[in-house]
Amino acid sequence: MDTSPLNHTKWTDRLAFDIALALEGSGESVDEIKQRHGVSAAALLVFNKDPVFLKRVMNYRDDIRENGLTFKIKARSQAEELLTTSWGLIHSPDVSAAVKADLIKSTVKWAGLEVKADEAVAGVGGVKININFGNAAAPMTLTADVEGEAVELDAE
Repeated sequence: MDTSPLNHTKWTDRLAFDIALALEGSGESVDEIKQRHGVSAAALLVFNKDPVFLKRVMNYRDDIRENGLTFKIKARSQAEELLTTSWGLIHSPDVSAAVKADLIKSTVKWAGLEVKADEAVAGVGGVKININFGNAAAPMTLTADVEGEAVELDAE
């Protein structure tokens, strides 16, 4: 089992996924899973008391029941594991700043933390200023995105 500082838990998402598959009748035995992942029966008992592990297995089981075993489920499981690799590359002194920046941008995007253009225009994460020039002139609205650049100027 990987005990590197990059491994934040004693178990991996792939182990949780394999356990979920076995519980949903994939035909693979627990012994085969233990051998492939290099874990002992005692370790599995410890994982079975970890609420995060149990929740992950439950989510995978629900997904498998609802959607069957699809490419998307496998890819999601693999992507979860690859975040550890990404973390290692981002923190490695041997990796260029450009590669680190791309990995950080990708992680933010995958996590859904980017401000979308329509949200910025709608005022979510941006700034909206209304200017009223008195009774004679129509009011104006200036909307800016989170970087402070003007997005829209409307005379109402």
